[in-house]
Amino acid sequence: MDSRAKSFNPSKHLKEEFVSNLTGSSMLEIAALSTIVPVVVLLRHSLSSRSPSDLGHKDASSKRNRDSLASPKSWRDYMATLTMDYLCIIVPILLSFTVLSEWTYLSTILLTFSLVLSAAIESIGQDAFLHSWLERMSSILLLTQVLIVSCRFYSSLPSRVAPNSLRTDISLYRVCMMIVTCLCILAVDFRIFPRRYAKTETFGTGLMDLGVGSFVLANALVSRQARNISSMNLMTALRNTSPLIALGFGRLVSTAGVDYQVHVGEYGVHWNFFFTLAAVSLLTSLINISPKNCGILGFFILIGYQSCLIQGLNFYLISSERGSSIISQNKEGIFSIFGYWGMYLVGVQLGNYLFFGNQTSASQRGKEWARRRVWIIALLFWLLTILLDRHVERASRRMCNLAYVTLVLAQNFQVLAILMLSDYVGGSKSSILEDAFNRNLLGSFLLANVLTGVVNLFFETLFASPLTSLAILLLYAYVLSVITGTLEFYGIRLKFW
Repeated sequence: MDSRAKSFNPSKHLKEEFVSNLTGSSMLEIAALSTIVPVVVLLRHSLSSRSPSDLGHKDASSKRNRDSLASPKSWRDYMATLTMDYLCIIVPILLSFTVLSEWTYLSTILLTFSLVLSAAIESIGQDAFLHSWLERMSSILLLTQVLIVSCRFYSSLPSRVAPNSLRTDISLYRVCMMIVTCLCILAVDFRIFPRRYAKTETFGTGLMDLGVGSFVLANALVSRQARNISSMNLMTALRNTSPLIALGFGRLVSTAGVDYQVHVGEYGVHWNFFFTLAAVSLLTSLINISPKNCGILGFFILIGYQSCLIQGLNFYLISSERGSSIISQNKEGIFSIFGYWGMYLVGVQLGNYLFFGNQTSASQRGKEWARRRVWIIALLFWLLTILLDRHVERASRRMCNLAYVTLVLAQNFQVLAILMLSDYVGGSKSSILEDAFNRNLLGSFLLANVLTGVVNLFFETLFASPLTSLAILLLYAYVLSVITGTLEFYGIRLKFW
């Protein structure tokens, strides 16, 4: 039986070593990479804007059409539009994380310029000739790659805030997080994906370190607690978290069954990502505390946990020695729950404060109020992260310490802040690809995990050439997009509870 299992994955130990003992990249590069995704998405939206001949006709129907890319009624048209979304969103992001990784900052400048041009198209759209020329320039720069919008330019443009667009921005932020996660979980197994972007062994800031933290925070911002919905009793909470627990055990059994590579130092021997999500959800569901006070409780938990780490818990968690008890076998996953729970509670209060507070007050304050505060929060958390990382303890996803929590908050609010500039760019407010992922966030993630497992079991990713690696990743991303889009086209939603 043992030899049969090993035959499924003969390079298991090599693959485990390939993602071990890594130290990550700089926070500046993380900030740059985290800006690539929202800027590329906004550029795709800008390319869907109306033709020059339509610029002078701003009737109500044309305004409605700009709120989203119209969904084609025929399968052929739908797939053609989906493919265009794939080429304009997925491909640039994937290239940025692989073959263009050595030109991150140069690409940043190019995408900045491209996004500024897109905003200029919107502001001077009455000039049809100039509109057409700038739009072509923007398309060329989008295909060359990467980053961020100018805050000065944003402040000088007239506002075009659409009603209820906060919900669109939050959904788009969650979709961006999911797309990056789905791309990275397979890309990390190829040598074309820089090792500094992979998960760090103990301390450091790798791009993939942000994955589980981003999931936790994204759920917190739109959770029942953030929306001020009453807490659940024990049985209801267990019923709602049971699918995550089932997925956790399913992953445990499936990986063991085919001898799939698992880096034990990440969560422990038996623990995994789904168990962490389930534990955080269960703990938060059981507390009966106002969302306006969740952040205070969260910070107390984080500070207490960080104090324990400094007092010696960190040495225990990063040690390779393990006892026979369940806790010792899964020490990283179990103890890091305190960090993720604190992060979740902070996210609940921020989500309530920014998006789901008193509805009358929120309506009066508007999106501009929320946008400014999201930018301020992102900058403050970046500053706090730098201070904690240098003077308290280096960021560690493995322990989910305080510096890691503030890093996740900073990076995610940075992405959200950029997406909230969509009103100044013009074009549509979403694309077919984004709508498809938004409808099946968990389903697309599970599908990506299955496809990743299939590729790893039937292909030696470590020995693939750069060209072959890129081809496989592009095909994988397209298959994922097509299947997710098909579910959306037929109105199928994979919801487990």
